[in-house]
Amino acid sequence: MLRRFLPNEYVKSIFDINPATLKAQGVKGIITDLDNTLVAWDVKDATPEVIEWFASMEKEGINITIISNNKLDRVKVFSDPLDVPYVYSARKPLTRAFKSVAKEMALPVDEVVVIGDQILTDVLGGNRAGFYTILVVPVVESDAKITKINRKIERIVLNHMRKKGLISWEE
Repeated sequence: MLRRFLPNEYVKSIFDINPATLKAQGVKGIITDLDNTLVAWDVKDATPEVIEWFASMEKEGINITIISNNKLDRVKVFSDPLDVPYVYSARKPLTRAFKSVAKEMALPVDEVVVIGDQILTDVLGGNRAGFYTILVVPVVESDAKITKINRKIERIVLNHMRKKGLISWEE
């Protein structure tokens, strides 16, 4: 059961995810969370570094779709200037949004990675849908109210997994 919360990989930020490495692994698509994965939850626009990261993925032929549990206006304002497809109110960790995005990309699950900052939504949902999951450190330590509750639960789960020897990274 705990293994569903365990990401396949853990990195400090999206900038540690190299497009050439993904391409060499056969990855052709990325499903990524938005808030505290790409930018801070209260930042509405992509930073120049995020824009460059998206461009580097596109250059390698890797498609990106943003899926978020946030509302339309938040996700649309961020995604439209990047010309990136998105799903809002995704209801993660339910698997429907993950699976529909892979279908929209016309890619099998083994050619798509899921990137996010939360184990209770991004990692759990991606794992349940059969994707390779990458957990990133949240961009900022502050969170929206609902996410603060998730973070408390995450700490309990992570501490338990650490005691069981399932993870070795530091928070």
